[in-house]
Amino acid sequence: MPNPDQNLVLVGIFGSAVGLKGEVRLKSYTGDPQAIAGYNPLQTQDGRRFEILSVRPQKDMLVARVRGIEDRTAAERLVNLKLYASRAVFGATEDEDEFFHADLIGLDVVTESGESLGRVIALFDFGAGDVLEIDPAGGGMSFFLPFTKAVVPSIDLARRRMTVIPPEETETGETPDNAR
Repeated sequence: MPNPDQNLVLVGIFGSAVGLKGEVRLKSYTGDPQAIAGYNPLQTQDGRRFEILSVRPQKDMLVARVRGIEDRTAAERLVNLKLYASRAVFGATEDEDEFFHADLIGLDVVTESGESLGRVIALFDFGAGDVLEIDPAGGGMSFFLPFTKAVVPSIDLARRRMTVIPPEETETGETPDNAR
C-alpha cells in the first residue's frame, strides 16, 4: 500500500528479532544503508515513532538497536513494520532528473496541450524501469505509464504537475482516452 502522506519517504522495514536483548533486523532502502540511523525519528504509517540507536551490518541487512525495545518479545512485534522519514530531512536532489517517489505522488498529469489525464497515485519498479500509476481525471480504473524521459519530458514540482506524451497503449492494452 503506498504511503498516502507525501511528506514521508519509505526508508526501511523491520525484519525478524535477533537474539534476546531486543535487536531487530532492518532492511534499509537508503543509498548508504547505515545512514538510516541518522533520519530519526522514523515513523510507521499509523504514526508510531521509533529512534534507531545503532545499526551494524549483517549480510544483506542491518541489525538495529531501537529505543524502548529491550527484549525479543518487543522486537518480534516490529516485524514487517515499514519505516518512514520526513521528506524534509533529505533536502533537494543533486540531479534535476532525480526525484523521490514522495515528490511525484499527487502530481497532476497533463498532456503537452494541457489536457488533464489525471493524478499520480503510485510509482512502481517491477525490474524493467519505473512505472507511474495514474488515477484518471474522468474517473474509472487507473492506468500505467512508463516513467521515462520520452513519456514524461517535464516535471514542475513547484506547480505540482508533470507533462506526459502518452504512448499508443498503456499496460492495460487501452489508450489513456478509453482507460476505465
